[in-house]
Amino acid sequence: MTRLRVTAIAVFTALACGLAWLVALPLWSGDGLAEPLAGIILPVMMFTPAIAALVVTVTMRVPARGERLRFLGMWPLRPAKRVIWLMVLGWLAPPLLVALGVLVAAALGFVRLDLTFAAFSATIAGALPEGTPMPPIGLLVISQIVMIPFAALINSVLAFGEELGWRGWLVPALRPLGTWPTLLLSGAIWGLWHSPIILLGYNFGRTDVTGVLFMVGGCVAWGILFGWLRLRSASIWPAVLAHGSLNAAAGLVLLVAASQPDLALAGPLGVAGWIVAAVVIGILALTGQFRQQPELADAPGRLLSTPRASGEPQHSSTP
Repeated sequence: MTRLRVTAIAVFTALACGLAWLVALPLWSGDGLAEPLAGIILPVMMFTPAIAALVVTVTMRVPARGERLRFLGMWPLRPAKRVIWLMVLGWLAPPLLVALGVLVAAALGFVRLDLTFAAFSATIAGALPEGTPMPPIGLLVISQIVMIPFAALINSVLAFGEELGWRGWLVPALRPLGTWPTLLLSGAIWGLWHSPIILLGYNFGRTDVTGVLFMVGGCVAWGILFGWLRLRSASIWPAVLAHGSLNAAAGLVLLVAASQPDLALAGPLGVAGWIVAAVVIGILALTGQFRQQPELADAPGRLLSTPRASGEPQHSSTP
């Protein structure tokens, strides 16, 4: 088994989380999530894991030079057919899982559905300038749903900043621990990284440790699925698209809720989302999908190896 680079992992985690707090500092010293700069600060914060990954990669040489694009899952994309199909899956599956989560939330009484969309209509009407005619609510709802796949592609640009760190660098760095410890620990770190904004009420409206705990739970659940895409494809790109797609579909429950739901229960990162993710994870586990890791199976020791000495023979491996 490849040696676990504990120091590099600790430095990466400290950098990613520390930079996130630094970027979010204006929110804490200002009006929180209502701060006018929040629309800029939140996207910038999403790139702090990527910065941490690049710093550790360059300064600590983890991975070794010559293996960096492959270690991070950026290149090569082969076999192309497998990577492309998993990219399509990552792009289209999260909205379906979010929709299933809405049904689970309704079945468990976490949210009351209103297919007349009265609450959503009231929200839109309140946001329109006075005197502006209200568009047909059915047309608005359809347009919101139809735009999810396109919004997913746009959101994937920002999601790349996170995924380069979490699934690109951290998952393969933790991989010597084994598949399940890797997925659980990387998901927990991902969730804790959100603390600067979760403690301001982001996502769940909870400004105490319970909000952070719910976020950790959601990130572990979805992180296992994103991590599976990463390990199964040996590529970061399916996870990037899946993350962007999840972000694009996250507000789906608000379209059909009769009133503002408790997103810690009814949201995709809340309990309903955990249940749906757990079912999918169970299916993947029972069908042996977590054991199929082509990159790590074919080259288990090289990606975390120290730089080769001059003159040491080079060996190729198939991804």
